[in-house]
Amino acid sequence: MTCTKGRAYPTAHTKLMLFADSAGYCQNPSCNTNLFLTVGESEFHIAEMAHIISDSDTGPRANRQIPKEVRSSFDNLILLCPTCHTKVDKAESEFPKTIILEWKINHSNRVKSLFNIKRYKTRQDARKNITPLLIQNKIIFETYGPLTDSRFNPESETPKVWLSKIQQNILPNNRMLINIIDENYSLLLEREITFVELFRQHVLDFESRHINKIEINATRFPTEFSNIYKD
Repeated sequence: MTCTKGRAYPTAHTKLMLFADSAGYCQNPSCNTNLFLTVGESEFHIAEMAHIISDSDTGPRANRQIPKEVRSSFDNLILLCPTCHTKVDKAESEFPKTIILEWKINHSNRVKSLFNIKRYKTRQDARKNITPLLIQNKIIFETYGPLTDSRFNPESETPKVWLSKIQQNILPNNRMLINIIDENYSLLLEREITFVELFRQHVLDFESRHINKIEINATRFPTEFSNIYKD
């Protein structure tokens, strides 16, 4: 998700926040192109980080009064496809700051609505809504994950399917789980908070490996997290 049009270099955490906020789709409401693609055996993304206020003092929607560090922050970036990124920068007068900010805010709200992210009255209701996500992730991991017997078979297609499932299912499922829990944090028991934060770190490490392509010794999924909100 490198921005080749500016000189600001957002942190890895900012990139992950943008991915989560966009759910993997162009944030232009008239586009909504899927930014993560699988073509044959190749998996890649076409996401570009666009500056709302230009990184340079003379670029699109430039404002010299805004500090450089703010220009590379999450609040000043939006995730777009290459076509929309080019349009908002080349046709600057048609895409002022107010319009692009509105895109970002409305897209974030639509994602929350689409994923049914809301505040629940009881732990049982919260549990009911995270259970399908936990089950799907578990089945995918057990069927295609790196611990299956097929990892010893060099001709197996399972590792390729696993990488595809990560992009299409596990990454968005993890983000939905985090969003639902953050919205219902008050329903957590004190002993569950540690498991939630361990899961959050696991998600960040997992995203770093599969989105930012950073090779790290990722934290493992905390098995206790599977029982969150479960009385």
